[in-house]
Amino acid sequence: MGLATDKITVRGAGIFGLSIAWVLHQRGARVQVIDPHGLVAGASGGIVGALAPHVPENWNPKKQFQLESLLMADAFWQGVEEAGGRCAGYARAGRLQPIADDAALALAHRRAETARTLWGDAALWEVRKVQDPDWCAHSPTGLEIHDTLSGRVHPRQACEALAAALSARGVDVAADGPETPVTVHATGVAGLEALNAATPRLVGAGIKGQAALLGFAAPDAPQLFADTLHIIPHADGTTAIGSTTERDYADATHTDAQLDHIIARARAAVPALRDAPVLQRWAGLRPRSRSRAPMLGAWPDRPGHFIANGGFKIGFGMAPKVAHTMADLILDDRDTIPPGFGVAASF
Repeated sequence: MGLATDKITVRGAGIFGLSIAWVLHQRGARVQVIDPHGLVAGASGGIVGALAPHVPENWNPKKQFQLESLLMADAFWQGVEEAGGRCAGYARAGRLQPIADDAALALAHRRAETARTLWGDAALWEVRKVQDPDWCAHSPTGLEIHDTLSGRVHPRQACEALAAALSARGVDVAADGPETPVTVHATGVAGLEALNAATPRLVGAGIKGQAALLGFAAPDAPQLFADTLHIIPHADGTTAIGSTTERDYADATHTDAQLDHIIARARAAVPALRDAPVLQRWAGLRPRSRSRAPMLGAWPDRPGHFIANGGFKIGFGMAPKVAHTMADLILDDRDTIPPGFGVAASF
């Protein structure tokens, strides 16, 4: 449609909505952000924030998109922090994973080879001896995988940093606003439920997750991936652990024994966390599309309306690339959405 001269509405003040609004504004569009529930009322108000890449094998457009987004994150978050003066908690600090046995070691070496091909010089995946006995997960082999592509961000702080950057440019999150010719719907679980009600098949669903925040400070340390758990040291002196994946639940915001089990597993895997106090328990629904990939594109049969949803566990890592991809489509009528991400396939 060319550069929009009319104001664009972004509905949803979570990571997708705020990131899209920020990039649209940077590229010259007039933007309003609408969310009746306020800033980060949904899954984006969580505490984990693992920006972890897919493993470097069986490459596909989804993995390539995520790789490009993770490589964009440094400049993206630096620009946000400079504009709004708020820390997003972002760092590309890397990730460590223990290697349990010979089979896991052979697999790790194969992935190191494919990473050199697929990631090039952008990031490293290597097998090495455990470097820091005070910050590691138990490794029966004494070896660990170290990758330099993984990053971390504090979800709520990152969204608050985006909101501050937008506010500094005159764009605030409002509960309501006038209709505009162009609207982006980045409304998370509520948006998926509305689409389900309007379409003959399931478009997506909310998947419950539970996570914990511990009082353990390792702000410059890499994240750990141990016993299927993401363990994320944040810049503010806390460490997050998560998360469960629950399809059946009575209360989306209630934490229970499943979180107790996760905390116990993390403490068993990482001795440094053994005595760290639990500062916060979190539970919420994360929007997952049927394909498990982000759902991006024009809303079929609704001219001027666009959808950006389905971030699920990778929304923060995908957000920089999602924002630019949606801006390409909305402002320049340029469709760079990867196969499998398109909205039309879900209807």
